[in-house]
Amino acid sequence: MKRRMIWGLLLGAIIIAGCGTARQVTKEADFLESDGIFSYKVGQIEVYTLVEAQREGNAGILAGVDEAFLSQYIPSAGFMHSTNVFLIKAHGQNILIDTGFGTTIFEKIKKLGVEPDQINVVYLTHLHGDHIGGLQKDGVALFPNAIIFVPTKDREYFEAQGNAGLAAAFAPYPDNESCCAGLTNFEPAALDESFPPAIISGITPIANYGHTPGHTVYLIENNGEKLIIAGDFLHVALVQFANPDISATFDVDPIAAAASRRKLLNYATEHKIPIGGMHIVYPGIGTVEAAASGEGFTFTPVR
Repeated sequence: MKRRMIWGLLLGAIIIAGCGTARQVTKEADFLESDGIFSYKVGQIEVYTLVEAQREGNAGILAGVDEAFLSQYIPSAGFMHSTNVFLIKAHGQNILIDTGFGTTIFEKIKKLGVEPDQINVVYLTHLHGDHIGGLQKDGVALFPNAIIFVPTKDREYFEAQGNAGLAAAFAPYPDNESCCAGLTNFEPAALDESFPPAIISGITPIANYGHTPGHTVYLIENNGEKLIIAGDFLHVALVQFANPDISATFDVDPIAAAASRRKLLNYATEHKIPIGGMHIVYPGIGTVEAAASGEGFTFTPVR
């Protein structure tokens, strides 16, 4: 009973604070009864938020802020932090954006009628463990028939560091061209109006460097509707929507991350494009507007 009361306080909170607003309006029942799966449509493209984990958040991951500052945005009851993966069904293909740690993603895609060997494409936003951990288990490829699209700059950076987690994740997959299952490096487009042809029709990778050297977000569009799946463009939504210049302690380049975040939010606001994120609580997708103060942004979860 006590655990459910805590969830109710945290997940049921409505928070309005500071010069910008991020409303944490998920109700306990909405999240628990959904099995952590949220369905959304972009034209005829089906998009599913798959919540791998949702737990109490830690604002201590933000750089250069103190308790007095955080108290403007974080309620005394605390806040929730999510780890999400997105499944897209488009043009007869099953596409994942990231794989999470690989703990609950498989049971969730199966509930949507998709087996792991039916995943055609995996797009990676970047190469941290909570985004590539589901690629393999015990040295076996968990998406054996998928093309794994890898941001080139991230791969070069983490391989140069001798990253063991990356080596294990990629080991079961051969390096191939985009015609075949396996790893395919790519360079994302710049965030402007002249996008090159998408790798998969309706899904365009866009550079959002800073969190990592090759951090990539994905613009999904169909029948005049759009959605940006924005990866780790932020980690503490309650603070970073309102104050986009604040970065996380584990951003590789905090200054570039802040600049990329503000540029993306300006773009989404100007073009009225909803945003989904890997660390935004259920439903993980919402609309963005400029705050009345002009300094930050407001985020409202979709229904």
